[in-house]
Amino acid sequence: MSFCSFTDGEVFRDHFTPGIYVCSKCGHQLFSSRSKYEHSSPWPAFTETIHEDSVSKYVERPGALKVLCGKCGNGLGHEFVNDGPAKGLSRF
Repeated sequence: MSFCSFTDGEVFRDHFTPGIYVCSKCGHQLFSSRSKYEHSSPWPAFTETIHEDSVSKYVERPGALKVLCGKCGNGLGHEFVNDGPAKGLSRF
């Protein structure tokens, strides 16, 4: 099993300027700043993708989906089901 480590500041964690977050590899639109919210994790957190095809996902373990760019397959992290800011919302 592998784990993520966090040793330095994530530049987009506390970044709340209106706009669109895109894949760092191909520029595909992923998330809107409107779905971004403050969370205790060291990474930015979103409740939904900007388009239905923004990402692809597969089950990595119960309650956690591996998330990839919907265009190029670049690894984006996880979707944690029902771990969003309100009941029934996921956290990307």
